[in-house]
Amino acid sequence: MRFVSPRVHGVLDYLFAALFLLAPFLLDFRSDAARLAAFVFGCTLLLMSLLTRYPLGVLRLIPFPVHGGAELVGALVLMTLPWAAGFQGFGAARNFFVGTGIVLFGLWAVTDYKAVEAGKRGVIGSQLRSGA
Repeated sequence: MRFVSPRVHGVLDYLFAALFLLAPFLLDFRSDAARLAAFVFGCTLLLMSLLTRYPLGVLRLIPFPVHGGAELVGALVLMTLPWAAGFQGFGAARNFFVGTGIVLFGLWAVTDYKAVEAGKRGVIGSQLRSGA
């Protein structure tokens, strides 16, 4: 059952990006790898959101289903990252990454990635494609 609209998904994307950028400070991550991963993931999600072809995208260059595929991969990476990057012993960081990975996977599972009109582009995205 896919009931989350592209607009709601966009709001959640920007909130998630902010959460990742603030988490190292709010949760006092003790691992350099965890801090770096949070900043990289937060910046990547912010950039991807700005570039996605959905209501809250700015340039709207990335099709929303491609955005969804990237989020699925990102969710799986988040859940395994503490062990892959060696910060599984840092409880706050480990739990944050595993928890957000589970939530992101859940969001992926309930988002309607086909709801965005196929040819609809933002103003800036249309100008880039037309050469204006």
